Amino acid sequence: MALSADAPTPASAPISEPRYDAEEILALVLARLEDDKAEDVVSIELRGKTTIADYMVVASGRSQRHVGALAEHLVEALKERGVGGVRVEGLPACDWVLIDASDVIVHVFQPEVRGFYNIEKMWSGLRPEAASPPRG
Repeated sequence: MALSADAPTPASAPISEPRYDAEEILALVLARLEDDKAEDVVSIELRGKTTIADYMVVASGRSQRHVGALAEHLVEALKERGVGGVRVEGLPACDWVLIDASDVIVHVFQPEVRGFYNIEKMWSGLRPEAASPPRG
């Protein structure tokens, strides 16, 4: 027997996870990084530049151990708050750890690695429409 589209939903249907907007995730990320003494924290709005996320956060740790602790504490905080689907890359080496929290992407670097890649410069440039010369 097939269910019709207007069949009632069973009372035991799973409750969906809370959905946080990008600004709430960003606030959580920035607060956690500040609490854990991350250095040179930069937030970059990506709206209008790419569809991969709404914000990017770049921060530095003082050592591999500090970078790893920053990343692990941030992932724990996101999961405790109910932010689903958090993905992490780079934890074993802790030179550069990427945390994808859906609408917010976080990069935690050791300072020399951050200086080499300089991703803030790449992503914080002018929007294409702002860079075009005025028409006259």
